[in-house]
Amino acid sequence: MPSFDPDPSVIVTGDRGQRTHYRSLEQTARLARQLYVVRPGVWTLVGNGLSNQTFIEGPEGIIAIDTGESIEEMASALRELRDHTSTPVVAVLYTHFHYVGGTAAVFEDAGRPVPVYGHADIARNLARVSSEIAPAYGSGLVHQFALRMPTDGPDAVENVGLGVLFRNPEHAPYSPGHVPVTNAWRGGETATIAGLKVEVAHAPSDADDSVTLWFPEIGVCVQNLIWPVLFNIFAIRGEAYRDPQLLLSGIDHVIGLAADHLVGAHGPPISGAPEIQARSIRCRDAIQFLWDQTVRGMNRGLTADQIAHTVRLPAACEDDYLTSEFYGVAEHHVRQIAAGMRGWFDGDTAKLFPMEPVERAGRMVKGFGGVAAVRAQVLAARSENDLRWALELATWLATRSEAEPADRQLLADTLRDVGYRSSAANIRNWCITRARDLDGSTDLSRLREHRFRPAALAALAPRETLGLLRVLLDPARAAGIDLHIGFAFNDAPAAGLHIRNSVAVATGGADAGATLQISYGELIRIVCGQQSLDEAIARGHAAILGDPEAVLRALGAFDIPGLAK
Repeated sequence: MPSFDPDPSVIVTGDRGQRTHYRSLEQTARLARQLYVVRPGVWTLVGNGLSNQTFIEGPEGIIAIDTGESIEEMASALRELRDHTSTPVVAVLYTHFHYVGGTAAVFEDAGRPVPVYGHADIARNLARVSSEIAPAYGSGLVHQFALRMPTDGPDAVENVGLGVLFRNPEHAPYSPGHVPVTNAWRGGETATIAGLKVEVAHAPSDADDSVTLWFPEIGVCVQNLIWPVLFNIFAIRGEAYRDPQLLLSGIDHVIGLAADHLVGAHGPPISGAPEIQARSIRCRDAIQFLWDQTVRGMNRGLTADQIAHTVRLPAACEDDYLTSEFYGVAEHHVRQIAAGMRGWFDGDTAKLFPMEPVERAGRMVKGFGGVAAVRAQVLAARSENDLRWALELATWLATRSEAEPADRQLLADTLRDVGYRSSAANIRNWCITRARDLDGSTDLSRLREHRFRPAALAALAPRETLGLLRVLLDPARAAGIDLHIGFAFNDAPAAGLHIRNSVAVATGGADAGATLQISYGELIRIVCGQQSLDEAIARGHAAILGDPEAVLRALGAFDIPGLAK
């Protein structure tokens, strides 16, 4: 299957007016809401959100596995479970950190807190995606998971690959209900939970804190490796490298269990040991194929771009949705494998010292005969369904410093051409979201600003919060500054920030050259844009001991409006 089909005949119009690849409709139907009875006492709910919620009944109660994105999502799952059993939930298990947001609903259903099991690194990963990289991570989520796409019309969301929707509108306002792990795993443990034996294997997949859960007494395996799509080695939203070698090891472990029932973090369950074996082997072999052929190409001296255009999954992969490109695409996975193994430079001399993108775009347009000539070539390429070339040409026009609204619209139209013709949800959603950003259909400007959430900062120690500010320092404004500022809080431990050499280093505050006296709550409000430091000082809620001008200049070097002079 190509990353996108140049043939416009693959586009169909759905019942909400959405223009999409006809195979995307198949995936939407496959992921429709359904509570599957995997075997007596085992249920998995598909289609409630992006992830499944799974329930396993043991002699001592129900085990809930993964709690979705919000309290409302998990409460919805529990209501459906209660149509089948009134047995209380006695434990929560997390397969990985992505779907841990609705646990408070379990506590409410149980009438009390229950033990929460999961990998020890879940807390670290949750903090990582909500701190320094929050704007980039959030922008990636919006593009990949169609969070700002309409529900009706040509650009309407069709599905998000692993589920019909990332956030089900029925679950608004998406109240956070995460409960941290109380019983941490590293992998290799065997436990008895709800009267059932559980064997835990560390199985890095799209998260390095993923675990495979094996219930040998009932022949059920719950895992986050075999998805209802070709596994996403590269996440178009941007993520850490997902090493195929680790994935293969994890899937081999699943195959070795010879389970009677295979339940995933996403998609329908599979029952019957022979079918699970055959399809799991095909799944792991598709991943090995991508790795092997990428390495083969690298060893032959090919660049990542050349390899990406030559490696294609065997046609047989299209016979099973587990190995079909309904989420990401093999072309991108190949590039990620190459980059993950050797870094960004692949031997292509043009990439050794490339020109600054805006300057390059301007020169390319000029070299191709000027704006009018390039626009004409874009239109010609689109009419001939030569979309790769049209996309590159249109990108030059929209990237140059003199770009006009018509250039951005032309790129947007070309992105829609690609998005409508791809069966991969990631590609469709990313292209349409970027198109709507370019032509002004959707305002995504806030995604390019670093916005902290007060509740998230309140959960951190002051030194940790000050440490987050280092990625907001403007080196030009910080040039020549060498000042260690202490922060004296009346409601939290002291901390410090040393601005020097155009970097900011968080400290404990000892031996600071100046001090800002302020409450931690006030500082959080300033960092989150709810007030300014000047306002806090004017109201007597903050004071500077030392050289006020030097302190204000140093703090004004951060991209935080409330600290600006």
